[in-house]
Amino acid sequence: MLSGQDGEQADRAVTDDRHGLARPGLGGHRAEPAGAQQSVFDLARAARPTRRTPPRRKDVQVPPRVQWLLDSMTMASAFVRNGRMDVIAHNALARSVHAPMFDSRTTHEHGRANIARYIFLDPGARHFYVDWDAAAVSTAALLRAEAGREPNDRALRELIGELSTLSSEFRTQWAAHDVRIRHDGIKRLRHSEVGDLELTYHSLDLPLPNRALHDLTIYAAEPGSPSEEALRLLASWAATQGASPRTPREGSRDSSHT
Repeated sequence: MLSGQDGEQADRAVTDDRHGLARPGLGGHRAEPAGAQQSVFDLARAARPTRRTPPRRKDVQVPPRVQWLLDSMTMASAFVRNGRMDVIAHNALARSVHAPMFDSRTTHEHGRANIARYIFLDPGARHFYVDWDAAAVSTAALLRAEAGREPNDRALRELIGELSTLSSEFRTQWAAHDVRIRHDGIKRLRHSEVGDLELTYHSLDLPLPNRALHDLTIYAAEPGSPSEEALRLLASWAATQGASPRTPREGSRDSSHT
């Protein structure tokens, strides 16, 4: 004679047996068909929360307020770049200080100044950057970090392929897998109009809409130094000549992602 609890278990065993389910104990050892077992696994996997890939960052137009911010810095060279090292906005003094890059064939051929192209593909960059080796190392490290963040950026892959094909120095730096990045320091430039410049730089993250994260870089000179006088002279020339504070393709959107 079965107790009340045993009777319940027996009833459940009979019910389970009718549905083809095996239960341990009380002889409920009916094997589950392989197809049904696989279906259970599929349902379990479907019930699990899926890990969503965050939407890729897209190129966005620099808001007017950012350009206002750049233009307000009359004694500092300031520009905004994206992760591919494209200069997408700048003030008049940045245009004057970095004139060799803006006037480079690498800029004219692509319609926009790109720091990496200038450093690795324009021979004049070795003269402009007094510490060219350090500039090359940091630029390759920035591109490698961006490639890790945005592996689906087609334009970035094309840029890296271009640099790898045309520059043995870039291939060497890329193979080094160096990801050390400095966001501040001293930059020494050799300017054709005012001579050598020793400038302090600082780079800041600049969040923009649609997950865009650009970099605001500011160059300034120590007060009272010869470099400050040189910047003052360049700023005066830029104001007199009405240098445009915008790059040729600023604000244009390009579908650079796959």
